[in-house]
Amino acid sequence: MKVAVLPGDGIGSEIMREAVKVLNGLDESFEFEEAPIGGAGYDASGDPLPDATLAIAKQADAILLGATGDWKYDKLDRKLRPEQGMLRLRKELHFFANLRPAFLYEDLVSASPFKPEIAKGLDILLVRELNGDIYFGQPRGSRSAPDGEFAGTREGFDTMRYSEPEVARIAHVAFQAARKRRKKVCNVDKANVLETSQVWRDAVIRVSTDYPDVELSHLYVDNAAMQLARRPASFDVIVTGNMFGDILSDETAMLSGSIGMLGSAALDANGKGLFEPSHGSAPDIAGKNLANPLAMILSAAMMLRYTFDRPEQAARIEKAIRTVLHNGVRTGDIWQKGCERVGTREMGDAVLRAL
Repeated sequence: MKVAVLPGDGIGSEIMREAVKVLNGLDESFEFEEAPIGGAGYDASGDPLPDATLAIAKQADAILLGATGDWKYDKLDRKLRPEQGMLRLRKELHFFANLRPAFLYEDLVSASPFKPEIAKGLDILLVRELNGDIYFGQPRGSRSAPDGEFAGTREGFDTMRYSEPEVARIAHVAFQAARKRRKKVCNVDKANVLETSQVWRDAVIRVSTDYPDVELSHLYVDNAAMQLARRPASFDVIVTGNMFGDILSDETAMLSGSIGMLGSAALDANGKGLFEPSHGSAPDIAGKNLANPLAMILSAAMMLRYTFDRPEQAARIEKAIRTVLHNGVRTGDIWQKGCERVGTREMGDAVLRAL
């Protein structure tokens, strides 16, 4: 199994090291090839997605990505900033379906900032479209405002757009996932205001007729954000666009106690995937052995499940993590009184021992 390993920036190399350590603890044969991306890619070749990195990613069966971004690159032109490497990689390899599970472990109920009676039972799969929306729509840019009250002043503009086939393919992913869960899909949009969202909703409704066994509901994104904070356990699968999904997935992360607990997968139509934690590069704690590697390790488990069809091995890793948490081992972000506080390396070692 050929895996492209892209540690990226900040804590990326630390958490990646632990994920690879755990994968090497399985009775499987991996071929890892490492390459720079993000700020590391810019430092290496003046490009956040170097040609050599893209070539390695294309040749691999799957990609593990740590994290990208660092404040020291904020003054670069936007196309050279670290995050552009990740966005281009998703686009170049047609990773359109982002799966972000949000699950609250029984032993972390008190670590969630939400009341236990609200957070308990959280088990959501957020399905986010990754290749369209306002992040990629054209035209975009900045200019002198041509008319209106503020004519002549500098304005920025981005374009939200989705075609019906784009929406249909992500909707199929959501409905197929729901069939393996509790058979409920909640579509999140802003169809009361945005023409793009009306096209989105119409397409989702049409796809739903292929899945009569799955219940479909709709929420406007502002109400969805409120309901996630009010009754999160009522959700099963959420399907939404790129921008709304970006925002809501961070809310579901906090429900689970820490964004350091959430892995994610970005898949193409054939199951090849880019697997990364939902959190960022956290440059303020990089190199200090403080980061929680569990989201990266869980992303590696998702790689085994979705790309390599090794669900038993994925389950072994997930069970090992539950064991470690039940034994009271915690990194700082999920630490509770009475638990053992450990660093990045020690948490990786604990998962490996439990495995």
